[in-house]
Amino acid sequence: MSDSERDRGTVDVVVIGAGQAGLSAAYFLHRAGLRFVVLDADEAPGGAWRHRWPTLLMESVHGVHELPGMALPSVDPLRPARDVVPAYFAAYERAMELAVERPVKVASVRSEGELLVVATDSGTWRASALVNATGTWRRPFIPYYPGAADFRGRQLHTADYQGPDEFRGRHVVVVGGGTSATHFLGEIAAAGGTTTWVTRRPPVFRDDEFTPEYGRAVVAQVEDRVRQGLPPQSVVSVTGLSGLAPAVRRARELGVLERLPMFDRITPDGVAWDTAGAEREVHADAILWATGFRAALDHLAPLGLREPGGGIRMEGTRAAADPRIHLVGYGPSASTIGANRAGRVAVHEIVELLGERGRATAAA
Repeated sequence: MSDSERDRGTVDVVVIGAGQAGLSAAYFLHRAGLRFVVLDADEAPGGAWRHRWPTLLMESVHGVHELPGMALPSVDPLRPARDVVPAYFAAYERAMELAVERPVKVASVRSEGELLVVATDSGTWRASALVNATGTWRRPFIPYYPGAADFRGRQLHTADYQGPDEFRGRHVVVVGGGTSATHFLGEIAAAGGTTTWVTRRPPVFRDDEFTPEYGRAVVAQVEDRVRQGLPPQSVVSVTGLSGLAPAVRRARELGVLERLPMFDRITPDGVAWDTAGAEREVHADAILWATGFRAALDHLAPLGLREPGGGIRMEGTRAAADPRIHLVGYGPSASTIGANRAGRVAVHEIVELLGERGRATAAA
């Protein structure tokens, strides 16, 4: 029998993903006394933070909210985030005695009577409920533009970026209107490269503080979309760019925040605009797509949760089409503080759903 065919048993809840959202959910499941397993595709703790580029320092991240029950230690703001956060997550797993199964890749989740069947490369689990905390890092998004296949330079996504040194003396077209794009623009310029910044919409810079009231308004907009079954929109499309962020300030000082509208096509040696009277072409040694990510939810396809609008209609953290399925770190909870709250809410609703008699462990 292969590893993927092994029966790994029945639990109350399977948690997929051990980033901020998954660990938060695991903490509250443990407190609730439920039997659960956490499955994580990575080989070590840290979630998506393990894969961030090495020059992303703690001073430049949006903020890492502490996990429930354990404070985030004071750290040097000049340390790489991909070192600091995974170390914190690893310490948290040990302190909270959260046994995470890794590396485990989930192939599919399907319904079998009252139970959910979670098929993986390490066997099959059955559960009464599922907390999906898979995030977005494994689904980088690059839009299609004519000519992309003929480009002779390098094309890479945020997920591939490993720092600015390889672009010294080269010209890079940076595509995207988020904080990562501004970070890349400043870094590449400081390392001796040159850049052209391209975005679909004119960037909006906010030079005031991000207040709790404004944060709640942003979350409400995202919640409205997922209630309608639409895919969550990017945070920056709602909030704009913080002019107070170190990466934005640095890029401003270097004079690299002059933005151009999206090009029409990619040429073998760069990008081109075809607008009548404004035709132009820009040479590029590389195109860096800071165009975001999509939710990694393909393994849930057998459950038929997606709406015609392309998203999963949500009621809080619960999928409207199946109350056994909870998505945390998705839509309005796609932030470190939002993930904590979502984990708590999801577990509260799962406890109500299962009840004492409905727990899978009662029959195990």
